[in-house]
Amino acid sequence: MAVFFFDGDQTLWDFQAMMRRALAATIGELSRLRPGTGGDMSVEPFVTDREAVAERLRGHVTNLEQVRFEAFRQSLARLRLGDDDLAAHLNEFYLQRRFADVMLYDDVLPVLAELRRNHHVGLLSNGNSYPKRLGLEDCFQAAVLSQDHGVEKPDRRIFDIASDLLPGEPRIMVGDSLANDVAGAQAAGWTGVWLNREGAATPKAAPDLMIRSLHELLPMAKAL
Repeated sequence: MAVFFFDGDQTLWDFQAMMRRALAATIGELSRLRPGTGGDMSVEPFVTDREAVAERLRGHVTNLEQVRFEAFRQSLARLRLGDDDLAAHLNEFYLQRRFADVMLYDDVLPVLAELRRNHHVGLLSNGNSYPKRLGLEDCFQAAVLSQDHGVEKPDRRIFDIASDLLPGEPRIMVGDSLANDVAGAQAAGWTGVWLNREGAATPKAAPDLMIRSLHELLPMAKAL
């Protein structure tokens, strides 16, 4: 029985849209709590703050809720509103909005349901979107999130953890990242499938299979 592991963000759901929508709502909450706050209160500076914090903490902190909290602390410091209690409130508010507003791609539910008829299906993500938080717990037989194990894709160790939790052959990783999902999987002895929804140019380091839609996995699955 084959094992299909899927990345989450930008593979199964539109994380960028979910994140920006939740962040806009959180900025609205900040404006409500601190009316008249000066400085740039648009979404993009908050995204930039988060990226800077993530880079600073890379290799030291894998818990993304903690990274997001530190990002809000940095944003508040930028706005001269240094307040850890306020940062914690914004962090909780943001997480509630993000997980309540899952934006699945149209091909996700039908393809996962079809694959589960004859194969194992799991989630393997560097993100923090647990299936239960998104109401998707019935879609996966295993979920491996990097923040639970202190190691991230493309490190082979997280692929080995996934193999132990959901054994089977062949092992197939499907994701949007050539470095994390495809190259990481191939280095671990898996098949690496690149989900190229946007039709980007094919890279020199070729995936085992390139698809534009998850529906294109089904002929492969039927042949296994």
